[in-house]
Amino acid sequence: MSFVITTPLYYVNDKPHLGSIYTTLICDSIARYKRLSGEKVIFITGVDEHGLKIQRTANNKGVDPQSHCDEISNIFLQSWKDWDITYNKFIRTTSKKHESIVSEFYNRVKKSDDIYMGVQKGWYCVGCEEFKDNPENSPTHKCPIHQKNLEWKNEENLFFRLSKYQSQIEDLINDSLFIQPKERRNEIINFVSKGLKDFSISRTNVSWGISVPDTQNHTFYVWFDALLGYVSAISNDMNNSSLEVSINKGWPADIHLIGKDILRFHAVYWPAMLLSAGMKIPKKVFGHGFLTREGQKMGKSLGNVLDPNYLLSKYGKEAVRWYLLKDISLGSDGDFQNKRFVDIINNDLANTIGNLLNRTSSMSRKWFNNRVPNNEKFNTDNTLELYSNESIKMYIKHYDSFELDLAANVILNLAINTNLYLNEKQPWKLIKEEENISLVSNIIYNVLESTRIIGLLLLPILPDLSSKIDIQLGSLYNKNYSWIEQLKWGKLIHNSELPAPTPIIEKLEYE
Repeated sequence: MSFVITTPLYYVNDKPHLGSIYTTLICDSIARYKRLSGEKVIFITGVDEHGLKIQRTANNKGVDPQSHCDEISNIFLQSWKDWDITYNKFIRTTSKKHESIVSEFYNRVKKSDDIYMGVQKGWYCVGCEEFKDNPENSPTHKCPIHQKNLEWKNEENLFFRLSKYQSQIEDLINDSLFIQPKERRNEIINFVSKGLKDFSISRTNVSWGISVPDTQNHTFYVWFDALLGYVSAISNDMNNSSLEVSINKGWPADIHLIGKDILRFHAVYWPAMLLSAGMKIPKKVFGHGFLTREGQKMGKSLGNVLDPNYLLSKYGKEAVRWYLLKDISLGSDGDFQNKRFVDIINNDLANTIGNLLNRTSSMSRKWFNNRVPNNEKFNTDNTLELYSNESIKMYIKHYDSFELDLAANVILNLAINTNLYLNEKQPWKLIKEEENISLVSNIIYNVLESTRIIGLLLLPILPDLSSKIDIQLGSLYNKNYSWIEQLKWGKLIHNSELPAPTPIIEKLEYE
């Protein structure tokens, strides 16, 4: 069995923004943790390339839609490389194998008698690729998200019998484990309680899409096509790609991590489609919050959009990863504040963790001939060992619940308490008396060992920083052995050589 985790399939109307980086970093961190825990992971990401919005974007640029999709998809691929995203599958919905699986899936749904021809009337947001309910509440007929005028549609479409699955969807969403966090689940419960309406799955005025089999001039509605990317991604890079192969090789997903604005599609429409096709539903849908900047919504019109490439080049990926994963509770909205960002990186990483390693390593090298103290026979102080063991338990509990911010704070608290231990013991005073050498060796070993464990716990969150800590402790981490096993206390090798310390992260400056 595999642990299957997915980002949304990002719409290629534009290059990646900070929100898409945030979602992908979360998935990457969870995927890294699961691999370290010994699980086989299928981490799926990719791009959604069809629909009216893409067609119009390409037209406005004066290029054909495929050329536009190729350009933006390559930017996403390069961006994921720059951010060191450890995905296993990258799906493009323009791939022929994906198109084939969409047709297979459609035929399954059709056999369930869940497709019929009808007329779709209503106000449509091209940005959301969604019909909006009750537009009369807005006299200007504007999308509340994009603040752009809605367009009136009146056309013949194929419809999916969503209403048929009312009771099954109700049972599903009442399961507290399916939709998280609780606030998002309550929103969906409220939506479903009003009664599910059938929705159209084809368009007649959108040429840039997958053609519906045996139905002339119809292309699949972008959401009917895109959601299947999660399934087609599993076998897309295999010679024998099919719906059945994808099902046998990993489906269903363990978790879809998405923005809260597209929760309805993933938590209502998608499960009903899967039930119709006789397939298993995903185990969890997690709707995370939005990112703002200095308390304001980011937007081009406001001129406050944060370019992730700028953050990457100026601060480095480890600093951005720590801020986004540690300072924002998954499920809640987050605010990027420059002063807070600088303070957190400097206080947490440069001072609390970096300086702890630096000064302790320096003391050990100075007093014990550039080596880790040899104190196997004399170490009777288990204060840090007990705290470390308890921290590891809490960390695992939080990660398994996708509480990444709490897991990160467990690491930070372990570092804070290790600093307190060092300051209370004051080995720099004790070393002045020769009879204290065994006691000092105990203290230094315990602090270095606690720092080794801090480095290992950082591995899913800050892989580069974790590696730097490991190198400065003598390159002890061995990928051929269990990460969980290496978290056990006492793995720091006595009397082993310590490299000269260097800062593991540079302090940031205020702009």
